[in-house]
Amino acid sequence: MLTLNLDPNKPQPIYMQIYQYIKNEILLHHLTPGTKLPSKRSLATQLGISTITVEGAYGQLVSEGYIYARLKSGYFVSPVENYRQSMNFFDQQQINNNNPQKKNTSPDWEDNIPQQDTQKNSELKDSPIAPAPHRVDLSSNSLLAENFPFSTWSRLLRHTINEKQQLLLTQSPTAGVAPLRQAIANHLRHFRGMDISPEQIVIGAGTEYLYELLIKLIGRDKIYCVEDPGYQKLRRIYRDNGACCIALPIDQQGMSVTALNTVSCDVIHISPSHHFPTGIITPISRRYELLGWAAAGPRYIIEDDYDTEFRLVGRPIPSLFSIDMSNKVIYMNTFSKSLASTIRISYMVLPKPLMEEFNNKLNYLSCTVSTFEQYTLAEFINQGYFERHINRMRNNYKKLRQQLLKALTSHPDHERIKILQQSSGLYFLLQIDTSLSDRDLQARLRQKGLMLQPLQHYYQNRQAAPEHTFVVNYSSIASTDIHQIVDALFSSLV
Repeated sequence: MLTLNLDPNKPQPIYMQIYQYIKNEILLHHLTPGTKLPSKRSLATQLGISTITVEGAYGQLVSEGYIYARLKSGYFVSPVENYRQSMNFFDQQQINNNNPQKKNTSPDWEDNIPQQDTQKNSELKDSPIAPAPHRVDLSSNSLLAENFPFSTWSRLLRHTINEKQQLLLTQSPTAGVAPLRQAIANHLRHFRGMDISPEQIVIGAGTEYLYELLIKLIGRDKIYCVEDPGYQKLRRIYRDNGACCIALPIDQQGMSVTALNTVSCDVIHISPSHHFPTGIITPISRRYELLGWAAAGPRYIIEDDYDTEFRLVGRPIPSLFSIDMSNKVIYMNTFSKSLASTIRISYMVLPKPLMEEFNNKLNYLSCTVSTFEQYTLAEFINQGYFERHINRMRNNYKKLRQQLLKALTSHPDHERIKILQQSSGLYFLLQIDTSLSDRDLQARLRQKGLMLQPLQHYYQNRQAAPEHTFVVNYSSIASTDIHQIVDALFSSLV
């Protein structure tokens, strides 16, 4: 029996108190792997609360990988022995700092660079099939103009110009102005549970620029591993900056240490809280394995936390950075998805030792974000507008997602499609039963004004990609587009 005391007077919701208690019991090994937890109904009765409250706590624990559900059997504790194993790394007096000669044992992953996205798009543009007059783009992750808070932003910008004229004409430090770094630190502490100082934050115009800074900081002589499938642009950025980059296949829990051990990798670039495009969430046991791998040598993990603000079911998954005790995780995020892609303000959080190295090696560089935008964004965050904007957009997207899924699943031919990763933020995977090739179906949809990208497009190893599975990005559509989307999709099937 779980013996926990709930306090209704705490600001923390009841379901989060249950979640935190069980999580701590698992990490402290008071609940061992395989232990069966009380049923939702029995625990609710024991605590005198609703079953829905317990369901919320169990759901969050399942999402993070602390427990798992077994059909008709209940909930059980997942194996997280690697938590203690990773702690042992941090107690060692020394970590092997030797840098052995790198050798890629999987040449297939290093061979030809895939064609650029623009090349593939140009092939479609050259097609004799002209797009419909009204185009609905489900391959884009851009946002609707109506969703940007123009009036609030312009008012804060005017206020900034009137009140901070001298500061606006003062050159920004390399890592960004102090008020914005402080505002981001406060936001991360509140939203992501990250206990960091503003001095660990580096501001940059887009994540591409920050990746280039990291390559300069960590070294072009290192081997960088990215996820396959994933963004093809990442691999090109590393290679175009003179670094060796390997696209490493992931499994159902993300990047694995087993796969890493087949190559001599120094830095891995992963999205453990919400992988694009699969929607995979790396469970806690795998996270500690990766932290242990990083702590065992001169290695780093780049944690891309893109899009986590829009997790539509449960609370955001805790960041890998927040459980790292060896100063090996570099946290990356951007305002491009939460505000607008054209804002071009991104940031990274460096471990303190690496931040000291950054200040010594790269302090000659100029910050690439204008002071006007930095001070305006700082006010936008500090005055609570950013949090309210995120909450409003999360509600809007949740409603839009439900409308789109309902329209798809209620169509007479709905048995020909399957929705995958239904809790994966502003996109989901759509599996289609068709005899057409992905390319032919894509062309048919384009003729009807619907842009859709196959999952295969995001694989370096196209042979490993599942067929007839498409990535549906819905962040740039309106509810009035749903009828056209459903009609174009089903009328294109053969």
